[in-house]
Amino acid sequence: MHFEPMSDLTPRIPHRPLFWPDFILDLQDVLPNLSDQPVYAVGGAVRDSLLHKPVRDLDLTVAGQGIQLARRIANHFKGDFFTLDAERDVGRAFVKTNEGGLVIDVAGFRGEDLLSDLLDRDFTLNAMAAELTGDPNLLVDPLNGESDIRAKILRQCSSHSIADDPLRVIRAVRLSIQFGLRIEPETLRSAKAESAALQHVSPERLRDELVKILALSKVAGAVRVMEALGILAISLPEVSALQSVNMPGEKSSNAFQYTVSIVDYVAQIVAAFSPNRGDSSASFGIGALVMELDCYRQQIRAHLQKSWPNDRPHTALMALAALMLLSGYSQLEPPYPDYEAVSASLAEARGDALRLSRAESEYLARVLSGLAHVPSTLDDLLLHRFWYRYEDAGVDICLLSLANYLAAAGSRIDQDDWVAYVDRMRQVLQAYFDRYEQVVAPPSVIDGNRLIQALDLKPGPAIGQLLELIREAQVTGSVRSEDDAIALARDYLDHQR
Repeated sequence: MHFEPMSDLTPRIPHRPLFWPDFILDLQDVLPNLSDQPVYAVGGAVRDSLLHKPVRDLDLTVAGQGIQLARRIANHFKGDFFTLDAERDVGRAFVKTNEGGLVIDVAGFRGEDLLSDLLDRDFTLNAMAAELTGDPNLLVDPLNGESDIRAKILRQCSSHSIADDPLRVIRAVRLSIQFGLRIEPETLRSAKAESAALQHVSPERLRDELVKILALSKVAGAVRVMEALGILAISLPEVSALQSVNMPGEKSSNAFQYTVSIVDYVAQIVAAFSPNRGDSSASFGIGALVMELDCYRQQIRAHLQKSWPNDRPHTALMALAALMLLSGYSQLEPPYPDYEAVSASLAEARGDALRLSRAESEYLARVLSGLAHVPSTLDDLLLHRFWYRYEDAGVDICLLSLANYLAAAGSRIDQDDWVAYVDRMRQVLQAYFDRYEQVVAPPSVIDGNRLIQALDLKPGPAIGQLLELIREAQVTGSVRSEDDAIALARDYLDHQR
């Protein structure tokens, strides 16, 4: 297909009304006082308003002085201002609205005029504009983005859009999955041709786009498309390498397909505990899980809604852990010695490569090493050791363990065995949610200084070992007081001499 930009910037009535949140209408009222030139909303905000989806961020473009306008918007609404890119004239205002915080990025035109700006964007669904200093209910759409949305097509704005920025290869996957679009043939060819260039994209930009994909509800489908386009080989090579690995056991299966299944079940479990979950579940497996763990719905939901630095969602990190779950198999030969340690090391290295925070990288490693240590019996001491070691990551370990079970069972799930397994996970979670001070972290009956004083000891690693011994004895009930603790420590030391 040959791309020829249209020249018609005449605003027109869209096929359905644009749905703008109240704050943007308030902004429209004050913009004439803040700018003496037309101000256009562009990109995702216009797309989402057309689709009647929440507008999370707002991109504005003007002929010039974008940084100055961003500063004026921040000052008017008593928000915060940042200069994002002085060379490209991009400023950011962060303002508080009734719907929460809103990020407003203001930039000078990419090129000499609005048409050049829209043509320089990635895909036609993101190349629509609405003039906020005019009638925001009219659509400026020279590249026919609205028609592509209605036809469920994802199309690049020009024949070189993806080549101009290879990160758009990943964005094409995300947008196609997020909005249920078919990637247009020439756009698909461009994506395949440019996927290798992702290795030249900065790790931070790669991370941010990858996190958006991992946060999708249909992340498994996105992973399959990423593998088909060669994206995984660049962004997550350990996962892509699983294509050539078969799982051990009598019912061996391809490790990559098995991983995708785990990721899919993780997404289903996350959706089952989301605020928007319906009353029905997609399968017996998920339905039984929801019913059995319903008593901890609020705690699990709160856990999954956590975020990491720069508001990276916890569910995206959980999906990454699921993808990395079998990564050790691509690095080892049967019978896979040190599988846990290798997988954890790979996960931490991948977190570092993606410029995740140290806490995020360590989280990935903890989850992967912990999956082999979910208590097989419900003994309080085993439960204590599990939760004391893995803390809140243990919640994700339990949920990933459930997803792994479902992936292994597939359509051959044994209903009785599954219900029993879910019940065991419920009781493991119960120790954390309902019996924290009894099982996970009982209040100390003695501290190290008192132990040193009572037994005439010297500071050192031995004190930590004694405190651990006492803590575990509190869990089992054999130590209830300071005197009990001192007696246990004295008896232990006597037997060590």
